[in-house]
Amino acid sequence: MTSILTSTFKNLSTTSKWALRFSIRPLSCSSQLQAAPAVQTKSKKTLAKPNVKNIVVVEGVRIPFLLSGTLYKDLMPHDLARAALSGLLHRTNVPKDVVDYIIFGTVIQEVKTSNVAREAALGAGFSDKTPAHTVTMACISSNQAMTTAAGLIASGQCDVVVAGGVELMSDVPIRHSRKMRKMMLDLNKAKSLGQRLSLLSQFRLNFLSPELPAVAEFSTNETMGHSADRLAAAFAVSRLEQDEYALRSHSLAKKAQDEGHLSDIVPFKVPGKDTVTKDNGIRPSSLEQMAKLKPAFIKPYGTVTAANSSFLTDGASAMLIMSEDKALAMGYKPKAYLRDFIYVSQDPKDQLLLGPTYATPKVLEKAGLTMNDIDAFEFHEAFSGQILANFKAMDSDWFAQNYMGRKIKVGSPPLEKFNVWGGSLSLGHPFGATGCRLVMAAANRLRKDGGQYALVAACAAGGQGHAMIVEAYPK
Repeated sequence: MTSILTSTFKNLSTTSKWALRFSIRPLSCSSQLQAAPAVQTKSKKTLAKPNVKNIVVVEGVRIPFLLSGTLYKDLMPHDLARAALSGLLHRTNVPKDVVDYIIFGTVIQEVKTSNVAREAALGAGFSDKTPAHTVTMACISSNQAMTTAAGLIASGQCDVVVAGGVELMSDVPIRHSRKMRKMMLDLNKAKSLGQRLSLLSQFRLNFLSPELPAVAEFSTNETMGHSADRLAAAFAVSRLEQDEYALRSHSLAKKAQDEGHLSDIVPFKVPGKDTVTKDNGIRPSSLEQMAKLKPAFIKPYGTVTAANSSFLTDGASAMLIMSEDKALAMGYKPKAYLRDFIYVSQDPKDQLLLGPTYATPKVLEKAGLTMNDIDAFEFHEAFSGQILANFKAMDSDWFAQNYMGRKIKVGSPPLEKFNVWGGSLSLGHPFGATGCRLVMAAANRLRKDGGQYALVAACAAGGQGHAMIVEAYPK
């Protein structure tokens, strides 16, 4: 009998193996949904390293994150990025000619402004002598912008860098079919009427079918929502648990909004429309209302719905990053240090959204810290099921040993320290801009609560992930 069970287990898919393992260890977070009062922490060692420049965040801002198709729908991505840059300039009063470099992250590029960092910088009034480039790494694009900025400063190439990100999901590029594109290009090259007529005779109505962009993996052709649904099933995360976590996110975000904690937001006067001052996706509901929604991806038995998923969002963010010496010489009081960070990659089919699980223990080891040293956690919330599956994976010795090559688990973050001002489920997730929001939320929480270390982590398409340690700047 034992050999039969062993043989059966080995032949199961990865997802089925996880389901068997985690179905007996359900995660119940309903009793911990509200954030506990912040606890003052004792000062710990600093993470400064000898002969390595200290890199600081002077300030970071974002324009309000809005549901796609609302007030930003008639704008272009560089308009949003320019607004974030202008807000940063206004808040910091940094002289534009002091900025050595500008880096922005974005995911779905507008073809007219493929280097959106440059166009936004020029629009915000930066010198045309200030270089700018754009990076893309799915949902961790602005994370890459920040760490690229840190690298430029650490290497001595720059002293002052602006990093940020932008996404406009209200107007994504929709292409003609490949056959139609080829015909149009060939027509443009045709030199005679006969050549043009010959090409036009090949036209068929199906050439007009557009190619719509999809949040799907190129390597697996699976949408991220479908993958999240499979992940939740693999780790035995129930529909109720996912809805409870989503309600927690919206409730905490509404509380933070009402109490003025979302101080990184700068107002944005939308041309021809109103001035936007706050995020518009924060909508606390009830478990009863959420339970009425049908599965969004795997029908009819899936557990991922519109209510427990992050929504398509328009927004932009920007941060002023300097060497500590430069910041102090200019009279600034930084908000935080950017310390150790790491990028990870794993199987995009079955581990697409497990970036935080893989990145967290590595960045903690790199910094010489443990989970107990962390005072604030800010993780990107793509889906409730993704967050809760990561919690289970992080809290499993079995997963650590069988999939991560580690002897023991790292442990899951305590909810009283986790995303206590809401997260991407409620605040929104402009793909290219979320990383900066996570870091600024971490820095502002440390300043408010007296903590010293925060851990920022995020998953991304392609099975990639990122984690970073943020250290509070001494008051």
